[in-house]
Amino acid sequence: MAAPIVTLATSADLPNLDADEAGLPDALRERGIEPRIAVWNDPSVDWGASNLTVVRSVRDYGADREGFLAWAHSVPRLLNQANLMDWNSDKHYLQELGARGLPVIPTTWLEPSRELSKHQIHTRFPAHGDFVVKPAVSSGGRGTGRYTATDPRSRQEAIEHAAHEMRQGRSVMVQRYLSEIDRSGELSIVYLNGLPAYSVEKKAMLHPRFRSVDEVQEETVVSSSAASEEEFRWGEQIRSVLHSYIAEKCGRDELLLYNRVDIVRGGEQDDSEFYVMEVSLMDGSLYLSADPENLRKFADAIAVRAFW
Repeated sequence: MAAPIVTLATSADLPNLDADEAGLPDALRERGIEPRIAVWNDPSVDWGASNLTVVRSVRDYGADREGFLAWAHSVPRLLNQANLMDWNSDKHYLQELGARGLPVIPTTWLEPSRELSKHQIHTRFPAHGDFVVKPAVSSGGRGTGRYTATDPRSRQEAIEHAAHEMRQGRSVMVQRYLSEIDRSGELSIVYLNGLPAYSVEKKAMLHPRFRSVDEVQEETVVSSSAASEEEFRWGEQIRSVLHSYIAEKCGRDELLLYNRVDIVRGGEQDDSEFYVMEVSLMDGSLYLSADPENLRKFADAIAVRAFW
């Protein structure tokens, strides 16, 4: 019996995958799989030659979302599934999660179709505290900036930032920056084939004058371990809501190869125990290099689907 072929889809600027995933091809070979790496928009690739295609380092999809989604729908046996990427590639999905009862970070949405003036943008920013401006379609933190509401210069920079994004036809998110992030960092819970696999604690990435135009944010992992009972409970709450939406959208539930949920703990003055920051079903890092067990678990999860 020939070894199943698994192609790992990446982007042109990461032709050999992200450094975090450098050990994945060897780990797949150890499991009797023939791994291949291919750039998603390379017209010479025969995607039908693979038994399975796993989407990983496609960090450039935001620059051509329509092209990326058209590619995803053309690939047989793609994981995660293309119809889920339609939804997950635009952070308006947070509205869906919030409507279903999940505590998401309060967000003001600035739509390019509204043709807002700079004064109108200004009135939609918070009156105090720090806040974050970022496009609804982006990967790796590109186009993200942290600003201070009471600093006139910072506020003006935020207006210019939002106006620039909307001139490019991009929807903009304005979110209150939660101070709890600076105290306790961010938490990512990773699910593999529908089961909780591990959690990762990260330092806060957005210092007070952070700006990211084209650069990918560099995350600093503090620790990686099995999810605690509290984290597992939060993750299950999020997973339950997510899968109820998937079942409604697709007419059936879809078993996700991977799912990363980013959350921040609620502070002492917050009503919520946690807030959902992001749900990543596409290109988000799975922190495989943070712990050798993470790489082993992901390779095992791919092998289960490749030999299915």
